[in-house]
Amino acid sequence: MRTVKELSTITGISVRALHYYDEIGLLTPTAKSEAGYRLYDDKALEILRQILFFREFDIPLGKIKSILENPALDQKQILQMQREMLVAQKARTERLIAGIDKILKGEDTMDFAIFNRTEVEEMFDAMFTQMPEQIRQIAIDEFGGADAWRAHYIEALSSEQMQKSFAKVVEWYGGKEAYQDAAKRPVSKQVVESYNKRLDAILQKLAAKKGCPVDSFEVKEIVGEYGFVTKQASGMKDEKEFMLVYAEYFRKDPMRSELDKKYGTGSAVFFAAAIETFYGKTE
Repeated sequence: MRTVKELSTITGISVRALHYYDEIGLLTPTAKSEAGYRLYDDKALEILRQILFFREFDIPLGKIKSILENPALDQKQILQMQREMLVAQKARTERLIAGIDKILKGEDTMDFAIFNRTEVEEMFDAMFTQMPEQIRQIAIDEFGGADAWRAHYIEALSSEQMQKSFAKVVEWYGGKEAYQDAAKRPVSKQVVESYNKRLDAILQKLAAKKGCPVDSFEVKEIVGEYGFVTKQASGMKDEKEFMLVYAEYFRKDPMRSELDKKYGTGSAVFFAAAIETFYGKTE
């Protein structure tokens, strides 16, 4: 067994932080001495190492708690998740280095293209195949045929403005390949309905906390769960920016009116503020 001070020395985290982790239920001591001092075993040390790893990626404590408490995730799966985060970070760092090298060599051509024409065509075909028949037929009727719709889609998504928009979406997914894989992967109606029910249940819980400060642990815990399920449903590597965009969407009509009607007056603004607080929005 190790004391708080010994654990602090080993990991470099402050004693005060360890006390706070205990208070919020993130890292509970294995036992306490007769004098009431916190004691930690090897398993607790391993959990702390996992917590510190996630903190390196600026993941909020509430979300870390949700991840570690998720019964569907064992230690191997958590390690795999952490490995994927490192791989995504490495790929992004390498892209940034490559971009700087081009600028230094005078080879910066300001190429805005994220997806080439062939890739855009493949994305349309995947969307067309997965889309519910009723919605697909509405679009076909609107454009006067599937071919006309396909041509319009390809032209629109090949524009500079749309390609630049894709840059942010690709970042949310942790890379171009990850986004393409998610776009091409068919999702059953049952799976979509299941996720929608989970998200609705979470928002119901969050609406019940409207009288609580948005920075309280109980509110942050619910928002962390909402973000985690959203990430699972979308296949994103990092949902932070997406959730902040979603928060802005919550503040605007017609979404604000729909949320207030379903969850109670003031819910939309409360949801938005809670999300922005959880993900540390900066002006």
